[in-house]
Amino acid sequence: MRKSVATSVTQFVLAGLAAVVLISAGTIYVVRRNATTEAIRNARDIAGIDGYAIAEPTLADGVVSGDATALARLDTVVHERILSERVVRVKVWTPEGHIVYSDEARLIGQAFDLGPAERVALRTGKIDADLSKLDEPENRYERPYNKLLEVYVPVHTAGGQKLLFETYLRYSSITASGRHIWGSFAPVMVGGLLLLFLVQVPLAWSMARGLRQGQEERERLLQRAIDASDAERRRVARDLHDGVVQSLAGVSYSLAAAADRLDGGAHSADVGAALRQAAADTRRSMRDLRSLIVEIAPPNLHEEGLDSALGELVAPLAAEGVETAVDIDDAAAPSAGTQTLLYRVAQEAVRNVTAHANATRVSVSLTRQNGSARLVVDDNGQGFSPDRLEQRREEGHLGLTLLTGLVAEAGGHLVVASTPGEGTRLEADVPVP
Repeated sequence: MRKSVATSVTQFVLAGLAAVVLISAGTIYVVRRNATTEAIRNARDIAGIDGYAIAEPTLADGVVSGDATALARLDTVVHERILSERVVRVKVWTPEGHIVYSDEARLIGQAFDLGPAERVALRTGKIDADLSKLDEPENRYERPYNKLLEVYVPVHTAGGQKLLFETYLRYSSITASGRHIWGSFAPVMVGGLLLLFLVQVPLAWSMARGLRQGQEERERLLQRAIDASDAERRRVARDLHDGVVQSLAGVSYSLAAAADRLDGGAHSADVGAALRQAAADTRRSMRDLRSLIVEIAPPNLHEEGLDSALGELVAPLAAEGVETAVDIDDAAAPSAGTQTLLYRVAQEAVRNVTAHANATRVSVSLTRQNGSARLVVDDNGQGFSPDRLEQRREEGHLGLTLLTGLVAEAGGHLVVASTPGEGTRLEADVPVP
């Protein structure tokens, strides 16, 4: 069934919105993660400034030996210029793991094992950072701050002794900085995606409407071609019926009359038999022509009814001695389109019976069941296997395949059941209003 322009555009809008949401969510996730990484890098840079530019110039050798004056001077600089709402703790370590200074005086003079990141910073001389492990003993006084980021800055005293300057930053300040970074990009990015999407909606509407108009125009052209073809076929059928068939009928009557008028001469019996045979052959040709006329120009189903049309369809089988039964409820398929479709299905089924089944009995029925018109064509012929049906399809015999598609497009279904030696049954169900 065809979808309306509004339905197509609605589907496009929903799919586009879903794409915008997914792209935005994925991009925000990546940008947010990168923003956090960038915020940590900025924290390392700021800690480096604190360590190199502020703390290191005040690191006298007396800090290592515990000189009160040197420690007091460093403590004043730390409290006035380094500690803040963001930086909550400062520690200065020796390479052996002794804390020679901290703004938390209870830690001064204690020794702890240096962590891997701290040792790497001392060995390489590069600034490093890591999440604080608050369950370790040296961090017991930082536990009230919950999550912290430790930044390690290798420094030297005035006399050249290597030390590790360590600051503890609130991790909430890192996440806030990250949010500020990605928050400045997110509105622009999402807004750009939405703007691009909104620009595409009227274009999609215009394209869908153009495609629909093109499709409707093609359908009109196709329908005109079909109507013209149907009209031409009916003209040919009418000419055959009014011309050739009538001429053959006249020849048949003339031959039969000539045979009856023969006198009792020596060869009259043989000539009479020949004439009567010629009359019979002529009548057979007339039946074949009538069948051909029905093939190329089906009757006007809506005026004559399916009962009459299907009766004419199986008439050639009856003439060949095949037992036929036609049981049609004309009211089962009220619309002309449904009648034409069911007639085509029956025509293909009867054609297959004639060509392949070798049947002695054929029945055609049409009933209305559960809101559908059901056509059944049943024969007692030789049947076939599914493999044979597939083989015929590969050989180019696509009649049933095409009709199955047409029935499906009408919202119905077509089923062919056959068993070798047990005949064939075709059932077509088409919804009717």
